[in-house]
Amino acid sequence: MRIIAKLTGTMLLSASMVTLAQADTIRFWTTEEQPERLAVQEKIAAAFKEKTGHDVEVIPVTESDLGTRATAAFAAGDLPDVIYLTLQYVLPWAEAGILDVETNGDIVEELGVDTFQAGAVSMADFDGLTAAVPVDGWTQMIVYRKDLFDAAGLAAPDSYANITAAIEKLHNPPEIYGFVAATKVDENFMSQVLEHVFLANGVSPVDSDGFAPLDEAKTTEVLEFYKALAEASPPGDLFWQQSRELYFSGNAAMIIWSPFILDELAGLRDSAPPTINDDPTSAELASKTDVVTTFSGPSNPDGAAWADVRYLGVTSDANTDVAAEFVKFSMDEGYLDTLSMAPEGKFPVRTGTADEPNKFVEGWSQLPVGVDRKAPLSELYPAETVSRITTGLETADRWGVKEGQLSLASKIINSQIINRVVRQYIDGEIDAATAVAMMNEQLAAVD
Repeated sequence: MRIIAKLTGTMLLSASMVTLAQADTIRFWTTEEQPERLAVQEKIAAAFKEKTGHDVEVIPVTESDLGTRATAAFAAGDLPDVIYLTLQYVLPWAEAGILDVETNGDIVEELGVDTFQAGAVSMADFDGLTAAVPVDGWTQMIVYRKDLFDAAGLAAPDSYANITAAIEKLHNPPEIYGFVAATKVDENFMSQVLEHVFLANGVSPVDSDGFAPLDEAKTTEVLEFYKALAEASPPGDLFWQQSRELYFSGNAAMIIWSPFILDELAGLRDSAPPTINDDPTSAELASKTDVVTTFSGPSNPDGAAWADVRYLGVTSDANTDVAAEFVKFSMDEGYLDTLSMAPEGKFPVRTGTADEPNKFVEGWSQLPVGVDRKAPLSELYPAETVSRITTGLETADRWGVKEGQLSLASKIINSQIINRVVRQYIDGEIDAATAVAMMNEQLAAVD
């Protein structure tokens, strides 16, 4: 019996030693570096270790430093195993060899490409493979007073035509402005709003060869529409602050904003309270609000949504098997924890599993949002609204992504040329034909 016990003990010890020998440590770079978000990622890493025995070293990297650090690490052959990265890096890093495109594509296929929002996958397409694994994203929204729309018998503002029709009915300043357009040319907010408006009408300044002159007819439609928005707005240089303030006070029928407004609308953030009534914690405004993520122009009936998507990428220097296992874990067992870091700005780009197609959308809707008070989105907004928020990622788009020209598109946006010329047009300083010609001439010089 002693011999058997001794042999059994030796076998268990040997098995334990084998397990320890097989356990690896991988490095994970994340730009989610706020302490509370790092704590969530450490929790996911701990759960992964408990399941697999493998350690994950969570390493915070400031987002503005990510590009230079990754390039330097790649040159030194010292990339981390997994990187949480922004959309702007996905295709350039795939082309440069920083990302292990085949492994990332295999992960998406194994998890089920149909379980991901189509737009998030298509924006990472690289020669037919998904260059990085979509994790979370958010879509810019038209936020509008559904109670006023319903009372006036108006359709949802999901097209140029429906928006201008609503302005005609609801614009009654100073009591209520039909819209609050972005008009401050040196604010990125105006750049972001304008890109969404251009995309909605199928207009882009780039194609696969680089700069592409703006189509005069389609761009004229964009300009005329944006001028209608500006004329339904208060005078002055307007950006996100005035948009939020006027909507929160009940003096705006529509604005364009990011989903980070959703918790504020419901009175959950003391630094940005709704002022539509005397209770800064009231959810009244949220109850009167609905959103549109995808809207269309006359030359693009399918419309578009402007989206920011984040990805997980296994790198070319990775311990591939363990890194892939960690990414799959983060997108499955650990996925709701991943989204819980900021649910109002981390929409589930993976909606569910093959067996439970809506598992992650439903779970996400139950995650608490807010700062000073918390409540799940499902308690604040109707189920149809919550669904609409996430489905915008199906038509998600950005200038230059599909064309492989995201870098040039970013330079064009950052030049603020479009902002300045559009402002000249809406101020009546130039006509539409001149505006299009000016934009084409000046954008052609961006490199």
